[in-house]
Amino acid sequence: MPTFFHNRAAAVPADRWFAEGPGKELLAAESQLLAGVLDDVFGFELLQLGSWGQTRAPLARSRTRRQTLLGESLLPGVVDVVGRCGSLPLQSHSVDAVLLPHTLEFAADPHTVIREAHRVLTGEGQLLILGFRPWSLWGLRAVLPGGMPEGFRQLLPDRRLRDWLAVLGCEVLEVRRHRRGCYLIRACKRLYTPTPLRPQPARGQREALGAT
Repeated sequence: MPTFFHNRAAAVPADRWFAEGPGKELLAAESQLLAGVLDDVFGFELLQLGSWGQTRAPLARSRTRRQTLLGESLLPGVVDVVGRCGSLPLQSHSVDAVLLPHTLEFAADPHTVIREAHRVLTGEGQLLILGFRPWSLWGLRAVLPGGMPEGFRQLLPDRRLRDWLAVLGCEVLEVRRHRRGCYLIRACKRLYTPTPLRPQPARGQREALGAT
């Protein structure tokens, strides 16, 4: 499955992109899409990696006790922690849910970002990923100058991300697709406990047992 790269020739600053019609409408549509999923996400902490718009709208319906937004640059009133999404300043197994709102599409190394998100998740924690569908109107926008905000790098088909999640040991619970050309993957970090094998008795022991 190919990666679809963005035409970076005439990127639009993010603040202006989200203030205009298409970007503003997309943010509202995706916030609504997330709302139906966040009702089933519980726990103490939801971590969003990467800011998506000059707002905390994607986190609005979260039912976790706390929501933290980590961004790679300071954005007062929106970003709580400044850090690198590919090198999180967090302990492993410390977060109940992680939200990646198009974060992988902006990342220079999306593999590293998704591995870090998986690392900090608790067992049975949930991973939510928003992305653009390549074969859609938004996919077409991605290859046109000015179609995406500044920093956008590539489109990642949901099938490719599902393969990555399977390698990490995550179970994909559902994939929701919005008519506007985006998708939402909800996955769960599974911790499989191997079943111990009972040691087989030696041949002499088996013969002795059979004789009794």
